[in-house]
Amino acid sequence: MKNYKRLLAYMRPYLHRLLLAIVFIVLAASANLYLPWIIKDMIDDVLAAKDMMMLNVISVSIVVVFFFRGIFYYGQSYLVSYIGQRVVIDVREVLFRKFQRMPISYFDRHQTGETMSYLTNDVNAMQSALVDSLIELVTEGAILIGSLVMMVYLDWKLSLLTLVVIPLVGQAMKIFGRKIKVTGTVIQERLADITSLLQESISSIRIVKSFVREDYEIERFCKQNDLNFQAAMKNVQLTSLLTPTVEFLAAVAVTFIVWFGGYEVVNGEITAGALVAFLTYAVNLANPVKRLSRVYGNIQKAMAAVDRVFAVIDLEETVSNKPGAVALPVTQGHVTVKDITFSYKDGVPALQDVSLEAKPGQMIAFVGPSGAGKSTIANLIPRFYDVTEGEILIDGHDIRDVTVESLRQQIGIVPQETTLFSNTVRENIRYGRLDATDEEVVAAAKAANADVFIRELPKGYDTQIGERGLNLSGGQRQRISIARAILKNPRILILDEATSALDTESEKIVQAALDKLMLGRTSFVIAHRLSTIFEADQIYVIDGGQIREHGTHEELLAKGGLYSNLYHIQFSKT
Repeated sequence: MKNYKRLLAYMRPYLHRLLLAIVFIVLAASANLYLPWIIKDMIDDVLAAKDMMMLNVISVSIVVVFFFRGIFYYGQSYLVSYIGQRVVIDVREVLFRKFQRMPISYFDRHQTGETMSYLTNDVNAMQSALVDSLIELVTEGAILIGSLVMMVYLDWKLSLLTLVVIPLVGQAMKIFGRKIKVTGTVIQERLADITSLLQESISSIRIVKSFVREDYEIERFCKQNDLNFQAAMKNVQLTSLLTPTVEFLAAVAVTFIVWFGGYEVVNGEITAGALVAFLTYAVNLANPVKRLSRVYGNIQKAMAAVDRVFAVIDLEETVSNKPGAVALPVTQGHVTVKDITFSYKDGVPALQDVSLEAKPGQMIAFVGPSGAGKSTIANLIPRFYDVTEGEILIDGHDIRDVTVESLRQQIGIVPQETTLFSNTVRENIRYGRLDATDEEVVAAAKAANADVFIRELPKGYDTQIGERGLNLSGGQRQRISIARAILKNPRILILDEATSALDTESEKIVQAALDKLMLGRTSFVIAHRLSTIFEADQIYVIDGGQIREHGTHEELLAKGGLYSNLYHIQFSKT
């Protein structure tokens, strides 16, 4: 119950509402306890004694009690639902904040759909544990305790017979509860798999259709859906067995009560009305036990989701601000990489003993075969990952000694695959600096050679560009990305094959924008097209996670090494 207690801790800000809700729940439950007593009075006082006054009192009291019961029921439902919704919102917010702070390495290992499932399926499952289950838990608990008290008051000997069965019920609930929680975990995992498959298939719908793989995707989905069905039915099987097991044990207890109670009435030890009331309370006792067993099963099922959510919340943030980290001052852009080694997996180095230097305003280029480690170096500078050995310095500051936020504020990145948001062109550019004015947004667009085509869009800068910017061409998307970087005005710039996916005409336009962007900034350029880096101050040739050569374009050609080989492969026809 450790994680359930953690979940209940989220109710602390709403404690006054929770206490009021519990009062309403108890008062509403008390109305159910009044009915058996009415039956007792009807049999012993009205029917036996023919007392009309008592009949009138009973009739009025029924109307009054159930009028107030309606008010209490409304109060409990509203307050508990309010608390449940607020707690779910709070947990979802905490979880989203956690995902925003998680390192890139986490998202390398987990599918987008799986991450979405935590925020949707798992958090929604938690809500049932808080709202419906909490109401039933307190309601049935109050009826259970109240019925026991009234039963002891009516006949303590009959009550002892009833209490014998309670430990048996508790043990049955414990055994079934463990199994239900296991199947609940499987259900949440299957739902995560379905969400991942949905996200993957829908986001790649163009590829699916181009390869005519609709039937294949449908088959994959149906298979996952069937696995989820099997897990759900296993859970239903257990919960369906739990209720009749508890009911059978309760029926055994009621049988003893009927026999022994009848014996006492025959011998004049209690009245017929008292026995009927006692039997009614015993049924009231059996129903809460049955419902509590169902609630317990639902809570155990929901706890599988709770455990998954808190497992994510408890994950270590491997790239974070260390104690005493300070803000990085406005930099000149002097970057020094000293003897760094880095591994994505233990024992498999992606980089080994890499050292380089970029002076303020220089353009540094990385070239080499795919998978050589070029992008890895670029990802280590903004601390998307932390080096395994060595250090990276900016203006003499170890990047691990400064806050992540201040470091990344001074680094601009233009990736190969441009990411735009489903918003207006203006807001996508303003993402580089949220407090920028409209005039500054337009100036950045002009500098990125994007202003002309933006003004030709249906609503200009206020045009909605659609999900991931699919309404724009690749060159247009890339120029908006460059405008965003210009608006940020970083001292250090990372261009990760920013033109490799463009046609020749678009490349020329985008390259001209990039040249403006790099002016006066320390720039790291990852390139496959060597024509874009002829003017670089230093070119580093990376292969097998190590620097094999470095120098200017002319120096490397003169060496006749790997760079020269790459050059002649690309320009042999010319």
